[in-house]
Amino acid sequence: MALGTNVLARLLLQDDAAQFKRAKALLDSGQVFTAPMTVMLELVWVLESNDCRPAEIAHAIAMLLDLPNFRLAQADAVRAALGAYAQGMDFADALHLGLSSRADAFLTFDKAFAKRAPNAGYGVPVQVV
Repeated sequence: MALGTNVLARLLLQDDAAQFKRAKALLDSGQVFTAPMTVMLELVWVLESNDCRPAEIAHAIAMLLDLPNFRLAQADAVRAALGAYAQGMDFADALHLGLSSRADAFLTFDKAFAKRAPNAGYGVPVQVV
């Protein structure tokens, strides 16, 4: 079963006691869950909107990824993006690079992103067009 952003956000933020309890019960059930990559991207945005710091967000999502019954198809790309994000890169940019690992290059108009990308340790060259 795939989990939505709101379920994961309630679990991590614990800002609604009843929904937190239900989300925790789901993940404690032993059933295997996943989430679309778009949910992971939106989850970071929701946590940022709730004044969570990048290091806190990276830690919380890493804890999700470490759950034995939470499996993402591209967990390695998310883990790599979390590392770059914790070091100051925008999570979406880091995730874009991680998911483009087989591409010859990542083309963008974003000069600042292209300048930061080599320091993130991805093997994909980022080129400004």
